[in-house]
Amino acid sequence: MTIPGPLPELDMPSTVIVLDDPLFERKMVKVSVVIHKKGPIALRGNKWHKLKYNLVETRRQGEERLLTFGGAFSNHIAAVAQAAALHGFKSTGIIRGEVTNPLNKTLREAMENGMKIIYESRDNYRLKNTPEYLENLRKEQGSFYMIPEGGSNLFALKGCREWIEEVNISYDYICCACGTGATLAGLITGMPPGCEATGISVLKGAEFINAEISSLLDQVGCTLRQWKIIHDYHSGGYAKSNQELENFIYDFIEKHKIQVEPVYTGKMFYGLNDLISKDYYRPGSHILAFHTGGLQYLE
Repeated sequence: MTIPGPLPELDMPSTVIVLDDPLFERKMVKVSVVIHKKGPIALRGNKWHKLKYNLVETRRQGEERLLTFGGAFSNHIAAVAQAAALHGFKSTGIIRGEVTNPLNKTLREAMENGMKIIYESRDNYRLKNTPEYLENLRKEQGSFYMIPEGGSNLFALKGCREWIEEVNISYDYICCACGTGATLAGLITGMPPGCEATGISVLKGAEFINAEISSLLDQVGCTLRQWKIIHDYHSGGYAKSNQELENFIYDFIEKHKIQVEPVYTGKMFYGLNDLISKDYYRPGSHILAFHTGGLQYLE
């Protein structure tokens, strides 16, 4: 196999949409959505930004295979599979938990994009970052470039910083959904002084995200930024939903004509709306909400 040359830029310009909502008018806030309307669907939102420099590093190291980790509904798994297929790499996904039959749409499309799927017990999955586990993986699978779960590393921060720097408008707050926290950390590094960041956790009992974000920011020397993770809108846990969230998503899509899903973006907008209703954001402020994609889940 020939290792790909320089990575082509994907044609995925960000679009900024101002939301019209009586709630926002009543609370005297402006909400704009940063969204990708073009490009491979599994790579829209934060996905290409998180993976771009990891792919560059894979090429630099001369590796042919990407290996990463995720749950059965992981947008990251879908994105790595599609990015690898587009750029001539092989890919392997280590999936947390038992075999799912029939395959859900995320895993089915990952396999259609050439990804080798390996299921790992939850106990063993917890060892995924240990040297012993990774050494055994290399013995079993051969050489690979490893991308952490959710793409959570400094290359992801670099790409997500570029994403927010593309947005040439003034704002006071940013908001996005959080799984591992890498996207929010990258956005924080690019937001101007005085801006505040809100992360809506999609996981239950995920207080570890605070430490993950702090660690990533410390590694790039970003300390003078204000941010907070809100843990109240997970709707029961990762990839779980309830009737209240489903009703909100239906109304949101009808009102704003922007597609969202219940795993990430639906929870983010649900949480954002609730925080606005509770006067979390000061009157007169402009909130920039980042749509992180995941829409392949719906197709």
